[in-house]
Amino acid sequence: MSADRDAVPAGFHPATRGELADLPVHVAPRLLGGLLEVAVDGAQVVARLTEVEAYHGRDTGDLPDPGSHARMGRTARNATMWGEPGHLYVYLSHGIHSCVNVVCGPAGVAGGVLLRAAEIVEGADVAQVRRAAARSHRDLARGPGRLGEAVGLRHPAHDGIDVVGGAERAGAVARLLLRDEPEQQVVAGPRVGVAGVAGTDAFPWRFWIAGDPTVSPFRWGRGAAEAASGAR
Repeated sequence: MSADRDAVPAGFHPATRGELADLPVHVAPRLLGGLLEVAVDGAQVVARLTEVEAYHGRDTGDLPDPGSHARMGRTARNATMWGEPGHLYVYLSHGIHSCVNVVCGPAGVAGGVLLRAAEIVEGADVAQVRRAAARSHRDLARGPGRLGEAVGLRHPAHDGIDVVGGAERAGAVARLLLRDEPEQQVVAGPRVGVAGVAGTDAFPWRFWIAGDPTVSPFRWGRGAAEAASGAR
């Protein structure tokens, strides 16, 4: 991290495992406006979180989540989701994009919050080198794959990195800071690009800051629009 690793901006505090030990659907909106600080080989980027999505695992909460990687139980891919809260589940999407999730819930209960979008508030020059295709500052971390690339976290090297304890993993250290006062302009709706009923209003588990320009556009997942129409 930066030279003063312990410095915390006014209005924020380091996330604790206790704060992240609730169900993902409850933790997710509390992450909005928080800061993810990541330093890879000494190059730091700080992202203000503007859009997130909650995902539960098998037997997590009262409502089975058919859109979760952990819906069928523990596998080699989703093992981090079953660990203690405060680690990051970094997975590969479409064989290309490293996507970042904050593990939530008590150890042994699978759950995570996907970090869908953020505003880069520090280290934009570093993020721009990583995201050379970005046409504007707004687009540096507008979408989960872009966010992972902008902050420099990669699958599989950084899967499991601890944002509470701060231990180094594969040349990276990361820290999650939460707002002292929760973000007030929170909107909820269906998750983006999730197939079937899991991508409908039956799961309004996407949360974002109203009017923020870095929030990613909504799109239906395979069969989700049809499922939503059939439910009406």
